[in-house]
Amino acid sequence: MDFPDTETSPLPTLFLQGPTASGKTALALRLADCFPIRLISVDSLAIYRHFDLGSAKPDVALQARYPHALIDIREPEEIYSAGDFARDARAEITAARAARQIPLLVGGTGLYFRALERGIAELPAADPRLRQQLQEKAARDGWPALHRQLAEKAPDRAAAIHPHDAQRIQRALELLAQGKTSEPWQGGLPGPLWKIVLQPPRAELHARIAARLQAMYAAGFREEAEALFGRYGLEDYPACRSVGYRQLFAWLRGEYSLPEAEQAALYATRQLAKRQETWFRAEETDWRLSSADGVQVAQVVAELRERLQGMTG
Repeated sequence: MDFPDTETSPLPTLFLQGPTASGKTALALRLADCFPIRLISVDSLAIYRHFDLGSAKPDVALQARYPHALIDIREPEEIYSAGDFARDARAEITAARAARQIPLLVGGTGLYFRALERGIAELPAADPRLRQQLQEKAARDGWPALHRQLAEKAPDRAAAIHPHDAQRIQRALELLAQGKTSEPWQGGLPGPLWKIVLQPPRAELHARIAARLQAMYAAGFREEAEALFGRYGLEDYPACRSVGYRQLFAWLRGEYSLPEAEQAALYATRQLAKRQETWFRAEETDWRLSSADGVQVAQVVAELRERLQGMTG
């Protein structure tokens, strides 16, 4: 398929969004088989090395056949923000277009998609003294106490942040000290943007979540968590607080029995999926699918081909 000159008529960017376990990877691979596509991961856990099975990263063999950008690009102790993602994803999009490929961004981290689509302003440097004060208070009183402090002054902002999400609570309080009650969004994504939202029925999604968790355990998720706990278990890194790892780490600390931890992981994954569904339900999209295969997908492939042929004249 011959594409137009990317300087005068840039190729479209595709977003493939949906809750965890909805089948996004399978659909992305189907599209990659049909079109010249560069796959770009949009996953706030998959960026971290070593946290593999619990993040449902494509395995080594699959990535060898279908390379995914923005996977395994940071160590767990490194901070990675939505602004960092937007910068890195834009670079990947530019590289894809230069190679006459269609950038396909696939994942479930809604904040990353938003930062890329709308842009995010560069923030002033944090005040080191304020950051130290916040961290000392958190060590003394716990992050939920700082979350309550945030809720008193910026309830809408606090409502969007989990009481134990240390990184985002700290960021929000630092912004508040600068007189800002929300993230300063600006800018936009150049060129055509076409969106696909994958949203299976709730009962089907819950069944898929349960089946995928069992497959993860069979592949060695418990053993991976034990190894990571020995290395990172005493730290408060974002990867350690992610769904699945958080519950297994609690088991390894003796807070849960293994069955209790696995049940808690199942419940937490369902809650994550519910939040993602709410986020993506509000998205304006070109295609909203209830399944990652079948007639709906065939129709999307046909319509994508027709749109792309229209661009080539």
